[in-house]
Amino acid sequence: MSSSYDVIVIGAGPAGYVSAIRAAQLGMNTLCVDNWLTKGDRPSLGGTCLNAGCIPSKALLESSELYERAQGEFSQHGLSFDKVELDIDQMQKRKAGVVGELTGGIAGLFKANGVESLAGTAQVIDSGKVHVKTQDGEEQELTADHVIIAAGSVPVELDIAPFDNEYILDSWGALDMEAVPEKLGVIGAGYIGVELGSVWSRLGAEVTILEAVDEFMPIADRDIAKEALKTFRKQGLNVELSARVTATRIEDDKVVVEYTKNDETHTETFDRLIVAVGRRPNTKNICAKDARVELDDKGFIDVDEAYRTSLPGVYAVGDVIGNPMLAHKGMEEGVVVAELLDGQKPHMNYDVIPSVVYTAPELAWVGKSEAQLKSAGVDYRVGQIPFASNGRAKAMAHQGGFVKMIADANTDEILGVHMIGPYVSEMIQEIVVAMEYKAASEDIARIIHGHPTLGEAVHEAALAVSGRPIHFPPKKKKK
Repeated sequence: MSSSYDVIVIGAGPAGYVSAIRAAQLGMNTLCVDNWLTKGDRPSLGGTCLNAGCIPSKALLESSELYERAQGEFSQHGLSFDKVELDIDQMQKRKAGVVGELTGGIAGLFKANGVESLAGTAQVIDSGKVHVKTQDGEEQELTADHVIIAAGSVPVELDIAPFDNEYILDSWGALDMEAVPEKLGVIGAGYIGVELGSVWSRLGAEVTILEAVDEFMPIADRDIAKEALKTFRKQGLNVELSARVTATRIEDDKVVVEYTKNDETHTETFDRLIVAVGRRPNTKNICAKDARVELDDKGFIDVDEAYRTSLPGVYAVGDVIGNPMLAHKGMEEGVVVAELLDGQKPHMNYDVIPSVVYTAPELAWVGKSEAQLKSAGVDYRVGQIPFASNGRAKAMAHQGGFVKMIADANTDEILGVHMIGPYVSEMIQEIVVAMEYKAASEDIARIIHGHPTLGEAVHEAALAVSGRPIHFPPKKKKK
């Protein structure tokens, strides 16, 4: 290992590993330092996303959805089984295999692009100076022309519900359960809470989600959130809103949870409790006290429009600089900062970052919600089409949900699209491209979409903006 580099990247999650690869592609001598360990104590790249977040959760969501469909929906297709058996060990083995292939793939990409990696911790000491400590205990001070902090985030831990990952679980522990709990509690009804709750509910657990605020998924458009809440409750998820947890304790191998709702105190007992109340930036000890890297009151690193911190030569990207704390947002920032270091003029559009919740049905959106536009005083039109009118959705037996398109009433520019339904995580990408090029709803309405496809719902929603959907009755105009 050299003692001097063009670029040292701290963190090998989505923002970090992408930044390191792009910097190396641009001819910079690059080192990526990360302290991530799998449960088998094998250094593993990819950060939370690949090891204990995005990827393993999607693997379990897929497995659990197939299990649930095999028990009921498959019979509609003429597919019958004597008995559908659940093998948690095999399910977890498959998940681990998916994770292993992808994390190993990053190691291969590092090698192919000439990125050097180090398993250990790193701390910024000063401009161009980084102290590293390997997992073998060796310590060294390295120098670099540029340092990029991409240390990611960690789960928020509650004082009233500290993690032990036996009874009270963080997101990693929630993904690694070896048996289906009879009763499962989840604190938090955000992305992570509803996805993890869905996994174990499908596999047979009685799931209760406790959410402190009085609205379900306040970050989503209200129509989407209301439809999702109705659907999840119909699926068997018990979602309690305005339920503020005040205390937890372990009794007789159970987790006793106390919470208040409508000024009344309630008590629930669960076999396991998942705490999914958000994530905080992983910035503790990432910089020496006298390194002069400024943080805000929540621990996020302050950066300017070029991702520069208050310490010259030190940059930051991804979860450590704030919301939205999404892997794809961090990845793009990683590319942008590397290209800025190369003297290029890259582009990052924070107004067109898609959000996805991988439940069944899926939720996906990009751009502004109706509430945001009303608050801003923007005049707009809405086109909304249910999947019930879509031939492909009917053939798939997935007719719930809808596509909602919002466009400027004067210019017709698409301002936001919100979807709930089958595979909308893939469908939203058409809108991301359209909005990046400032397309109008009329542009989508004039584009031929394949038939029969789920994407036709997007086409119909665009037509509905101007009141002319073909396969769904238009709303009658008020006199």
